[in-house]
Amino acid sequence: MGKCKVPTLLFEVFFTLCCMLESQVEARASSSSLDREIEAKLKLLNKPAVKSIKSEDGDIIDCVHIYKQPAFDHPALKNHTIKPIPSFLLDYEPSSVRGTPNASSQVFQLWQKSGSCPKDTVPIRRIQKKDLLRASSLERFGQKPKAYSTNKKNHNFTILGVTDDYVNLQNRSVSHLSTYGFNFIGASANINIWNPKVEKKGEFTTAQIILKASNGDFFESIEAGWMVHPELYGDSNSRLFAAWTRDSYHTTGCFDLTCKGFVHVASSTALGASVGPYSSRFNQQYEINIGIYWDEDGNWWLNIKNGTVIGYWPAELLGNLRHSATVVQWGGQVYSDKVKKAPPHTSTQMGSGDSADGRFGFACYMSN
Repeated sequence: MGKCKVPTLLFEVFFTLCCMLESQVEARASSSSLDREIEAKLKLLNKPAVKSIKSEDGDIIDCVHIYKQPAFDHPALKNHTIKPIPSFLLDYEPSSVRGTPNASSQVFQLWQKSGSCPKDTVPIRRIQKKDLLRASSLERFGQKPKAYSTNKKNHNFTILGVTDDYVNLQNRSVSHLSTYGFNFIGASANINIWNPKVEKKGEFTTAQIILKASNGDFFESIEAGWMVHPELYGDSNSRLFAAWTRDSYHTTGCFDLTCKGFVHVASSTALGASVGPYSSRFNQQYEINIGIYWDEDGNWWLNIKNGTVIGYWPAELLGNLRHSATVVQWGGQVYSDKVKKAPPHTSTQMGSGDSADGRFGFACYMSN
Protein backbone atom coordinates (compact mmCIF):
# COMPACT_ATOMS: atom_id res chain seq x y z
CA MET A 1 0.00 0.00 0.00
CA GLY A 2 1.55 3.33 -1.06
CA LYS A 3 2.38 6.12 1.45
CA CYS A 4 0.45 9.40 1.29
CA LYS A 5 2.82 12.29 0.47
CA VAL A 6 2.12 15.99 1.11
CA PRO A 7 3.21 18.01 -1.93
CA THR A 8 6.30 20.06 -1.09
CA LEU A 9 4.76 23.33 -2.32
CA LEU A 10 1.63 22.83 -0.22
CA PHE A 11 3.74 22.14 2.88
CA GLU A 12 5.81 25.29 2.30
CA VAL A 13 2.68 27.44 1.91
CA PHE A 14 1.19 25.93 5.08
CA PHE A 15 4.43 26.50 7.00
CA THR A 16 4.67 30.10 5.79
CA LEU A 17 1.09 30.83 6.82
CA CYS A 18 1.75 29.36 10.27
CA CYS A 19 4.84 31.54 10.69
CA MET A 20 2.93 34.65 9.60
CA LEU A 21 0.11 33.87 12.02
CA GLU A 22 2.57 33.30 14.86
CA SER A 23 4.38 36.56 14.03
CA GLN A 24 1.09 38.50 14.05
CA VAL A 25 0.09 36.97 17.40
CA GLU A 26 3.49 37.90 18.86
CA ALA A 27 3.23 41.44 17.44
CA ARG A 28 -0.24 41.88 18.93
CA ALA A 29 0.97 40.54 22.28
CA SER A 30 4.00 42.87 22.18
CA SER A 31 1.81 45.84 21.22
CA SER A 32 -0.65 45.00 23.99
CA SER A 33 2.21 44.80 26.51
CA LEU A 34 3.57 48.18 25.39
CA ASP A 35 0.11 49.72 25.63
CA ARG A 36 -0.21 48.49 29.20
CA GLU A 37 3.22 49.93 30.09
CA ILE A 38 2.29 53.26 28.51
CA GLU A 39 -1.07 53.44 30.27
CA ALA A 40 0.59 52.67 33.62
CA LYS A 41 3.22 55.37 32.97
CA LEU A 42 0.58 57.93 32.00
CA LYS A 43 -1.34 57.18 35.17
CA LEU A 44 1.78 57.89 37.25
CA LEU A 45 2.65 61.08 35.35
CA ASN A 46 -0.77 62.70 35.00
CA LYS A 47 -2.67 63.61 38.13
CA PRO A 48 -6.44 64.21 38.34
CA ALA A 49 -7.27 67.69 37.09
CA VAL A 50 -9.63 70.19 38.68
CA LYS A 51 -9.71 71.96 35.30
CA SER A 52 -8.05 71.40 31.92
CA ILE A 53 -7.03 74.05 29.39
CA LYS A 54 -6.43 73.37 25.68
CA SER A 55 -3.64 75.57 24.34
CA GLU A 56 -3.43 76.82 20.75
CA ASP A 57 -0.18 74.91 20.28
CA GLY A 58 -1.85 71.56 21.09
CA ASP A 59 -0.74 71.32 24.71
CA ILE A 60 -3.23 70.39 27.40
CA ILE A 61 -2.59 72.13 30.70
CA ASP A 62 -4.11 70.35 33.71
CA CYS A 63 -4.86 72.44 36.81
CA VAL A 64 -3.95 69.96 39.56
CA HIS A 65 -4.52 70.48 43.27
CA ILE A 66 -1.23 71.69 44.71
CA TYR A 67 -0.90 68.66 47.05
CA LYS A 68 -1.71 66.17 44.26
CA GLN A 69 1.27 67.10 42.04
CA PRO A 70 3.94 64.48 41.15
CA ALA A 71 6.49 65.72 43.72
CA PHE A 72 4.52 64.15 46.56
CA ASP A 73 4.95 60.66 45.09
CA HIS A 74 8.63 60.83 46.11
CA PRO A 75 9.25 58.74 49.25
CA ALA A 76 11.27 61.58 50.83
CA LEU A 77 8.36 63.99 50.33
CA LYS A 78 5.46 61.85 51.57
CA ASN A 79 5.00 64.04 54.65
CA HIS A 80 6.35 67.21 53.10
CA THR A 81 4.51 70.45 53.81
CA ILE A 82 4.77 73.10 51.12
CA LYS A 83 7.21 75.78 52.23
CA PRO A 84 6.18 79.43 52.53
CA ILE A 85 7.79 81.65 49.92
CA PRO A 86 10.89 83.27 51.50
CA SER A 87 10.48 86.89 52.50
CA PHE A 88 13.34 87.99 50.26
CA LEU A 89 11.30 86.78 47.26
CA LEU A 90 8.03 88.23 48.55
CA ASP A 91 9.78 91.60 48.81
CA TYR A 92 11.07 91.18 45.26
CA GLU A 93 10.42 94.27 43.13
CA PRO A 94 10.14 93.52 39.39
CA SER A 95 11.27 97.07 38.68
CA SER A 96 14.56 96.31 40.45
CA VAL A 97 15.54 93.95 37.63
CA ARG A 98 17.26 96.01 35.00
CA GLY A 99 16.15 95.19 31.48
CA THR A 100 18.53 95.25 28.56
CA PRO A 101 18.21 98.51 26.59
CA ASN A 102 16.00 98.06 23.50
CA ALA A 103 14.82 94.61 24.63
CA SER A 104 11.31 93.73 25.80
CA SER A 105 10.46 91.59 28.81
CA GLN A 106 6.79 91.31 27.78
CA VAL A 107 6.88 87.55 27.33
CA PHE A 108 4.09 85.08 28.03
CA GLN A 109 3.11 81.42 27.71
CA LEU A 110 0.69 80.57 24.89
CA TRP A 111 -1.67 78.49 27.06
CA GLN A 112 -2.41 81.57 29.18
CA LYS A 113 -4.47 82.99 26.28
CA SER A 114 -6.94 80.11 26.69
CA GLY A 115 -7.61 80.24 30.42
CA SER A 116 -6.17 80.25 33.92
CA CYS A 117 -5.90 77.84 36.85
CA PRO A 118 -7.98 78.36 40.00
CA LYS A 119 -6.56 79.00 43.45
CA ASP A 120 -4.78 76.08 45.19
CA THR A 121 -4.04 74.40 41.87
CA VAL A 122 -0.87 74.35 39.75
CA PRO A 123 -0.67 74.14 35.92
CA ILE A 124 0.96 70.94 34.68
CA ARG A 125 1.52 70.11 31.01
CA ARG A 126 -0.28 66.82 30.39
CA ILE A 127 1.88 63.96 29.09
CA GLN A 128 0.07 62.18 26.25
CA LYS A 129 0.48 58.74 24.71
CA LYS A 130 2.14 60.26 21.63
CA ASP A 131 4.81 61.80 23.88
CA LEU A 132 5.75 58.39 25.28
CA LEU A 133 5.67 56.70 21.86
CA ARG A 134 8.10 59.34 20.60
CA ALA A 135 10.57 58.78 23.46
CA SER A 136 13.70 56.73 22.81
CA SER A 137 13.23 55.06 26.22
CA LEU A 138 10.02 54.70 28.17
CA GLU A 139 12.01 54.09 31.36
CA ARG A 140 14.07 57.29 30.96
CA PHE A 141 11.27 59.51 29.65
CA GLY A 142 11.85 63.11 30.72
CA GLN A 143 15.39 62.47 31.98
CA LYS A 144 18.49 64.21 30.68
CA PRO A 145 21.00 61.93 28.91
CA LYS A 146 23.72 60.65 31.23
CA ALA A 147 26.73 62.92 31.56
CA TYR A 148 29.36 60.18 31.41
CA SER A 149 29.82 56.45 31.95
CA THR A 150 29.14 54.95 35.37
CA ASN A 151 32.32 52.93 34.86
CA LYS A 152 34.35 56.11 35.01
CA LYS A 153 35.35 56.33 38.65
CA ASN A 154 37.58 58.67 40.59
CA HIS A 155 36.48 61.91 38.99
CA ASN A 156 38.69 63.52 41.59
CA PHE A 157 36.58 66.49 42.56
CA THR A 158 39.29 68.71 43.93
CA ILE A 159 39.34 71.91 45.95
CA LEU A 160 36.25 73.42 44.30
CA GLY A 161 34.71 70.16 43.19
CA VAL A 162 35.65 70.95 39.61
CA THR A 163 37.31 68.80 36.96
CA ASP A 164 37.09 68.77 33.18
CA ASP A 165 34.39 66.06 33.37
CA TYR A 166 32.47 68.21 35.79
CA VAL A 167 32.07 70.99 33.22
CA ASN A 168 32.56 69.40 29.78
CA LEU A 169 30.00 66.64 29.51
CA GLN A 170 29.60 63.70 27.16
CA ASN A 171 27.76 64.47 23.88
CA ARG A 172 27.31 68.13 24.80
CA SER A 173 28.56 71.23 23.07
CA VAL A 174 28.48 74.26 25.37
CA SER A 175 29.19 77.96 25.38
CA HIS A 176 29.03 79.47 28.83
CA LEU A 177 30.43 81.74 31.49
CA SER A 178 31.44 79.71 34.54
CA THR A 179 32.36 80.88 38.01
CA TYR A 180 33.89 78.59 40.65
CA GLY A 181 34.01 79.15 44.38
CA PHE A 182 32.43 78.34 47.70
CA ASN A 183 28.93 79.06 48.98
CA PHE A 184 27.11 80.42 45.96
CA ILE A 185 23.51 80.86 47.11
CA GLY A 186 21.87 82.30 44.02
CA ALA A 187 22.17 83.29 40.37
CA SER A 188 20.05 85.21 37.88
CA ALA A 189 20.12 86.67 34.37
CA ASN A 190 18.00 88.16 31.64
CA ILE A 191 17.99 85.43 28.99
CA ASN A 192 17.39 86.44 25.37
CA ILE A 193 14.67 84.23 23.81
CA TRP A 194 15.18 82.73 20.34
CA ASN A 195 13.90 79.67 18.50
CA PRO A 196 16.91 77.71 17.20
CA LYS A 197 16.66 74.78 14.79
CA VAL A 198 17.11 71.20 16.03
CA GLU A 199 18.37 68.76 13.40
CA LYS A 200 17.28 65.28 14.45
CA LYS A 201 15.43 63.12 16.94
CA GLY A 202 16.96 63.04 20.40
CA GLU A 203 18.84 66.34 20.06
CA PHE A 204 17.98 69.46 22.03
CA THR A 205 19.28 72.97 22.61
CA THR A 206 19.03 75.21 25.68
CA ALA A 207 19.81 78.66 27.05
CA GLN A 208 20.04 78.27 30.81
CA ILE A 209 21.47 78.90 34.26
CA ILE A 210 23.05 75.90 36.04
CA LEU A 211 24.15 75.64 39.67
CA LYS A 212 26.29 72.62 40.58
CA ALA A 213 27.95 70.90 43.50
CA SER A 214 29.96 67.70 43.76
CA ASN A 215 28.31 64.57 45.10
CA GLY A 216 30.84 61.76 45.48
CA ASP A 217 31.77 60.44 42.04
CA PHE A 218 29.02 62.53 40.48
CA PHE A 219 27.78 66.10 40.37
CA GLU A 220 24.37 67.38 41.28
CA SER A 221 22.72 70.33 39.59
CA ILE A 222 19.62 72.50 39.36
CA GLU A 223 18.92 74.22 36.06
CA ALA A 224 16.40 76.53 34.39
CA GLY A 225 15.95 78.49 31.18
CA TRP A 226 14.36 77.90 27.79
CA MET A 227 14.80 74.88 25.54
CA VAL A 228 13.84 73.40 22.15
CA HIS A 229 13.43 69.62 22.51
CA PRO A 230 11.21 68.03 19.79
CA GLU A 231 11.52 64.48 21.14
CA LEU A 232 10.30 65.48 24.59
CA TYR A 233 7.67 68.07 23.64
CA GLY A 234 6.62 67.01 20.12
CA ASP A 235 7.30 70.34 18.41
CA SER A 236 10.00 72.94 17.76
CA ASN A 237 8.73 75.59 20.16
CA SER A 238 11.01 77.25 22.70
CA ARG A 239 9.74 76.26 26.14
CA LEU A 240 10.36 77.27 29.73
CA PHE A 241 12.05 74.39 31.54
CA ALA A 242 13.60 73.37 34.83
CA ALA A 243 15.75 70.31 35.53
CA TRP A 244 17.73 68.66 38.32
CA THR A 245 19.90 65.66 39.10
CA ARG A 246 21.78 64.27 42.08
CA ASP A 247 23.97 61.81 40.15
CA SER A 248 25.03 63.35 36.80
CA TYR A 249 21.63 62.44 35.24
CA HIS A 250 22.13 58.71 35.73
CA THR A 251 19.08 57.73 37.77
CA THR A 252 17.78 60.88 39.47
CA GLY A 253 16.07 64.01 38.26
CA CYS A 254 14.31 65.06 35.07
CA PHE A 255 12.96 67.96 33.06
CA ASP A 256 10.00 69.88 34.48
CA LEU A 257 7.53 67.67 36.40
CA THR A 258 8.12 64.42 34.48
CA CYS A 259 9.36 62.79 37.68
CA LYS A 260 8.92 63.18 41.42
CA GLY A 261 10.89 66.14 42.70
CA PHE A 262 10.30 69.81 41.93
CA VAL A 263 7.51 71.36 44.04
CA HIS A 264 5.36 73.68 41.91
CA VAL A 265 3.59 76.56 43.69
CA ALA A 266 2.61 79.10 40.99
CA SER A 267 -0.86 78.91 39.45
CA SER A 268 0.05 81.18 36.54
CA THR A 269 3.10 79.56 34.91
CA ALA A 270 3.65 76.02 33.62
CA LEU A 271 7.02 74.32 33.26
CA GLY A 272 7.42 72.76 29.82
CA ALA A 273 4.99 75.19 28.18
CA SER A 274 5.85 77.40 25.19
CA VAL A 275 7.30 80.82 25.98
CA GLY A 276 7.55 83.80 23.65
CA PRO A 277 7.55 85.92 21.57
CA TYR A 278 10.86 85.01 19.96
CA SER A 279 13.60 87.45 19.06
CA SER A 280 14.55 87.74 15.39
CA ARG A 281 17.28 89.39 13.35
CA PHE A 282 16.78 93.11 12.63
CA ASN A 283 13.65 93.04 14.84
CA GLN A 284 12.52 93.30 18.45
CA GLN A 285 14.54 91.38 21.04
CA TYR A 286 12.74 89.57 23.88
CA GLU A 287 14.16 88.34 27.17
CA ILE A 288 13.03 86.62 30.33
CA ASN A 289 14.57 87.13 33.75
CA ILE A 290 15.29 83.86 35.55
CA GLY A 291 16.63 83.55 39.09
CA ILE A 292 17.46 80.57 41.31
CA TYR A 293 17.89 81.29 45.03
CA TRP A 294 18.75 79.26 48.13
CA ASP A 295 16.93 79.59 51.45
CA GLU A 296 18.25 78.78 54.92
CA ASP A 297 16.40 75.44 55.00
CA GLY A 298 18.38 74.20 51.97
CA ASN A 299 15.62 74.59 49.35
CA TRP A 300 16.32 76.29 46.01
CA TRP A 301 13.60 78.59 44.61
CA LEU A 302 12.90 79.30 40.93
CA ASN A 303 11.73 82.83 40.20
CA ILE A 304 10.92 84.33 36.77
CA LYS A 305 10.35 87.67 35.01
CA ASN A 306 7.84 89.68 37.05
CA GLY A 307 8.41 88.27 40.51
CA THR A 308 6.56 85.01 39.80
CA VAL A 309 7.84 82.27 42.12
CA ILE A 310 7.31 79.02 40.20
CA GLY A 311 8.38 76.65 42.96
CA TYR A 312 11.39 75.01 44.54
CA TRP A 313 13.71 72.02 44.59
CA PRO A 314 13.28 70.68 48.16
CA ALA A 315 16.32 70.06 50.36
CA GLU A 316 15.23 66.43 50.86
CA LEU A 317 16.25 65.65 47.26
CA LEU A 318 19.68 67.23 47.46
CA GLY A 319 23.12 66.37 48.84
CA ASN A 320 25.81 69.04 49.03
CA LEU A 321 23.61 71.43 47.08
CA ARG A 322 21.36 71.84 50.09
CA HIS A 323 24.24 73.84 51.63
CA SER A 324 25.42 75.83 48.59
CA ALA A 325 26.70 75.56 45.02
CA THR A 326 30.36 75.57 44.00
CA VAL A 327 29.83 76.26 40.29
CA VAL A 328 27.46 78.60 38.46
CA GLN A 329 27.15 78.53 34.66
CA TRP A 330 25.28 80.90 32.37
CA GLY A 331 25.07 79.87 28.71
CA GLY A 332 23.87 77.50 26.03
CA GLN A 333 24.06 73.76 25.55
CA VAL A 334 23.43 71.49 22.58
CA TYR A 335 22.98 67.76 23.14
CA SER A 336 23.72 65.40 20.22
CA ASP A 337 25.36 62.01 19.80
CA LYS A 338 27.40 63.66 17.02
CA VAL A 339 29.12 66.11 19.35
CA LYS A 340 32.90 65.58 19.77
CA LYS A 341 32.86 62.79 17.19
CA ALA A 342 33.94 62.55 13.57
CA PRO A 343 32.21 65.00 11.20
CA PRO A 344 29.64 65.90 10.12
CA HIS A 345 28.87 67.80 13.30
CA THR A 346 25.18 68.31 14.10
CA SER A 347 23.53 71.35 12.54
CA THR A 348 21.40 71.89 15.67
CA GLN A 349 21.78 75.54 16.60
CA MET A 350 22.62 77.14 19.93
CA GLY A 351 20.96 80.39 20.99
CA SER A 352 20.13 82.34 17.84
CA GLY A 353 22.31 80.12 15.66
CA ASP A 354 24.57 83.11 15.07
CA SER A 355 28.07 83.63 16.42
CA ALA A 356 28.81 85.93 19.35
CA ASP A 357 30.38 88.62 17.17
CA GLY A 358 26.93 89.25 15.67
CA ARG A 359 26.19 91.07 18.93
CA PHE A 360 22.82 92.48 20.02
CA GLY A 361 19.97 91.66 17.67
CA PHE A 362 21.82 88.73 16.10
CA ALA A 363 23.56 86.71 18.82
CA CYS A 364 21.69 85.27 21.81
CA TYR A 365 22.81 86.93 25.03
CA MET A 366 22.43 86.92 28.79
CA SER A 367 22.62 90.17 30.73
CA ASN A 368 22.48 91.53 34.27
